[in-house]
Amino acid sequence: MDKLKCLSFFKCKGKEKVASISENLHVDQNDENQDRGNWSKKSDYLLSMVGYAVGLGNVWRFPYLTYSNGGGAFLIPYTTMLALAGLPLFFLECSLGQFSSQGPIFVWRILPLFQGVGITMVLISIFVAIYYNVIIAYSIFYLFASFQSPLPWKTCSPPWADNNCSRSPIVIHCDENIGAGENMSWIDDNNFTCINNSEFYAARQLPSEQYWNKVALQRSNGIDETGEIVWYLALCLLLAWIIVGAALIKGIKSSGKVVYFTALFPYVVLIILLIRGATLEGASKGIAYYIGGNSNFSKLQEAEVWKDAATQIFYSLSVAWGGLVALSSYNKFHNNCFSDAIVICITNCLTSVFAGFAIFSILGHMAHVSGQEVSQVVKSGFDLAFIAYPEALAQIPGGPFWSVLFFLMLLTLGLDSQFAAIETITTTIQDLFPKAMKKMRIIITSGCCLVLFLLGLICVTQAGIYWVHLIDHFCAGWGILIAAILEIIGIIWIYGGNKFIKDIEMMIGAKNWIFWLWWRVCWFAITPVLLTAILIWSLVKFHNPVYADIPYPDWAVIIGWCIITFCTIWIPIVAVIKITQAKGTICQRIVSCIRPASNWGPYLEQHRGERYKDMVGPNTMTDHEIPTINDNETLETPE
Repeated sequence: MDKLKCLSFFKCKGKEKVASISENLHVDQNDENQDRGNWSKKSDYLLSMVGYAVGLGNVWRFPYLTYSNGGGAFLIPYTTMLALAGLPLFFLECSLGQFSSQGPIFVWRILPLFQGVGITMVLISIFVAIYYNVIIAYSIFYLFASFQSPLPWKTCSPPWADNNCSRSPIVIHCDENIGAGENMSWIDDNNFTCINNSEFYAARQLPSEQYWNKVALQRSNGIDETGEIVWYLALCLLLAWIIVGAALIKGIKSSGKVVYFTALFPYVVLIILLIRGATLEGASKGIAYYIGGNSNFSKLQEAEVWKDAATQIFYSLSVAWGGLVALSSYNKFHNNCFSDAIVICITNCLTSVFAGFAIFSILGHMAHVSGQEVSQVVKSGFDLAFIAYPEALAQIPGGPFWSVLFFLMLLTLGLDSQFAAIETITTTIQDLFPKAMKKMRIIITSGCCLVLFLLGLICVTQAGIYWVHLIDHFCAGWGILIAAILEIIGIIWIYGGNKFIKDIEMMIGAKNWIFWLWWRVCWFAITPVLLTAILIWSLVKFHNPVYADIPYPDWAVIIGWCIITFCTIWIPIVAVIKITQAKGTICQRIVSCIRPASNWGPYLEQHRGERYKDMVGPNTMTDHEIPTINDNETLETPE
């Protein structure tokens, strides 16, 4: 087994040493880490992290959850779950990446037995990157369509609209006198009128809904009707990947500059939309439904509300995806990762709340114009972003202008998160093949984008939206929860929470026991219990995916389970490989694999201090990449 040639994170043997990876590179001489590079400025990192955490979910999911879970009362469980689950995990991952200057796979030298968790994170990021850029492609398509005046979904226009397309109710039957019921064609032919409250209405679809289904998606009747590739969506997807590739062509040095626009522009648009929405008739009614006088504090007694709050915080902050570790790995060693975590998490949550005001002010106007209750126009996910909100914008004077702003905001929100997802992948490649990555970064980054573009073509067929929903339903759920639970158990319970705290103090300075009390309580008990409860709840409440009231066939559900199995199966596989490659009895092998590798610690020798003075260089593969113990020797590890 020792002689097998395999990727370095599977190796336990080999004496080769990676040559200096700064040669033939455009390395900033001001970088602390000349091998991997660092962020050019602290603001580059902060904006990249804010852009990664603040995504589409802040706009199209949080406002809906707030409305449906008691309005303003929902902020209580939301902020509670931020403190108990979101922030502790966020701080842990940022500290982990910064301390080791390694990506989501090699950072598991801290606990070799769990290195499969890092692989799971990267694989899930790959699957998510495939469909997430398709959503960005939708935004690009709508952005281009918004330059038309009037907006193409403002009216029911042939040939895509059918008889069910209408903004006003469709009456098909009513009483024209007491006791007599007639169809509307007979009523109209005879110039009669309907008696009040005797009308029968047909099912109708808004113009924006039919435009979404029949024009934008050309949606088929199910995932088993693949149809053809929607060529304009494929071009939009190609453009999205070109933007992502161009932004990441030089790694963090280029993406760190792009985020000054992509991370800040959404806030400009939200402010503009809020000001415009506040001036519209009915806006106050929308705000009241969102967070005002209709707050229902009795909802706090329902477990579902607390589950929704914990789930939203967990996914909104993008923990356990590998991106936080990857982005933080380019920080300078003594960067204050604690204050960064606080600032980014609070910014993310305040953005969610603020976005709700901008969204509901305009939805309130839509409800006022259509004569409906706000509850009848509130949507979540795709229905909000591509049906309800475009419908509302179409009714506002200057609709094309506001629509351009809105979809440009969605585009920039999505791009930030996509940048981090691809950076997670390229950082992993850099850790595995540092010399090749440094010499051929442009080729490798372009190749990654091309491969993911080709894999995403299935998502721009006429059945594409079903594939997007299927991958999201399975990938962005249990796999991430499993990775997060194992991450906190491995680092805090096995490696040692107190030892990890000492590692953090090497970066940010010593803190008193009161400072660490809260983090110890969360890391050792509250956070893993909460995550486990969410995982169990989601498994108990599992249901087969459904999109637009169309259930998925069994074969599609099986594919979904295969995807999540493929992502998570590496956790036990890598654990078995590590134990097999170790030496000694089975117990000794397990013990050796739950101790840090000899090359675990700060990347640069100048930061290792007394605790890591015997650490092997991080780019050196030795016999002790996984520590082993024989019958007559003990293993020494840093305290």
